[in-house]
Amino acid sequence: MSCPSRGTPWSRAAIAMLGAAAALLMSGCGGGGGSEASSSVASTLPASPASSAPASPAPASAPSPSAGPASAPAAPAPASAPSVPAAPASAPSTAPAATADAAAAAIATANSSSNACNAIRPFYWEIGDAGGALASGSVNNSDATTVYAADTRMSIASASKWFYSTYFVQRTRGALSASDVKFFNFQSGYTSRGFSCLPTQTVQECVDLGSNGIYNADDDGAFAYGGAHMEKHASLNGLGGLNNTMLAAEIRSQVGNEIDLAYSAPQLAGGMVLSAIDYAAMLRKVLRGDLKMRDTLGTHPVCTNPRTCANAANAPSPPGESWHYSIGHWVEDDPEVGDGAFSSPGAFGFYPWIDRTKTNYGVLARSAASGAIDSVYCGRLIRKAWTTATPQ
Repeated sequence: MSCPSRGTPWSRAAIAMLGAAAALLMSGCGGGGGSEASSSVASTLPASPASSAPASPAPASAPSPSAGPASAPAAPAPASAPSVPAAPASAPSTAPAATADAAAAAIATANSSSNACNAIRPFYWEIGDAGGALASGSVNNSDATTVYAADTRMSIASASKWFYSTYFVQRTRGALSASDVKFFNFQSGYTSRGFSCLPTQTVQECVDLGSNGIYNADDDGAFAYGGAHMEKHASLNGLGGLNNTMLAAEIRSQVGNEIDLAYSAPQLAGGMVLSAIDYAAMLRKVLRGDLKMRDTLGTHPVCTNPRTCANAANAPSPPGESWHYSIGHWVEDDPEVGDGAFSSPGAFGFYPWIDRTKTNYGVLARSAASGAIDSVYCGRLIRKAWTTATPQ
């Protein structure tokens, strides 16, 4: 599957590197997996997009939330896995040998039939840096007709959280109050266990639904993962009157109007719909420092695992692992298997991340019930393969 770019001419060096990578995949050497008879795989190695470069950062003045423009995207269909045609092919440019080796290792890992990635097919994945995508692929499954591409739109569930925190950090120019930090750390006391929103509601109407807006003093100061924290925070910060279309326009006003995002419900923590190519655009802006989230990554971390943290009520991190939670995103710093990456896995398997050095980003995109943990297992193998230039 193509990277989100096109029009860059191939060089002889790039063709040679691609040939070497193809040979590696065909032979299955270096732990890259076995037969591909059951799957159809398209990957790019390495690319440096020009057409996908995001626009300049949002203006410095914090907006006064208001109804979004008429052109804001309407709320799409629910989160069933779509079947779409492959994205248009891109033309990679030359890259250093080290990057080519890293890309070959990542491709072999994503396509392997003997690791955690085999179990989650079909999916799309991408790794890049501040300048654009460097390697990507669409890994298919012969038993499924669904093909995920860079531009496949889907509900991303809890991956929405990182977008809202990035929006608000940008709106405040990084000057978060102590109260803001508690809300984004999920320690605010707004811990409705049955939190949900209706598609036709505004943010405030969602807060007022059932127990969504009820404050629980016993939970104040304890980490309790859930959507009510962000919904209440949004209602307290001028977003209460916004419906899906207005909310999408307001979020874009800070993260970038070029990013094609929408909401299927006015739920800040889980209602967003977009594609890997658009999530990647936001992550690249973070890496470049165009968005203030770069300096906020990993700050104000709180422990989250009730088994190891007396100040935690519940956490959906992988079984047996202890992560921290920062400003609307996870820090994958488990003492045994963590690599310190920043991430925001969604329940349906959408998994975006930035590595701990703030050099590379990645996205793994798919839509499957209860898919978050398995996407993490595959995604971090691809990340390790890239970092070490060794198939996993």
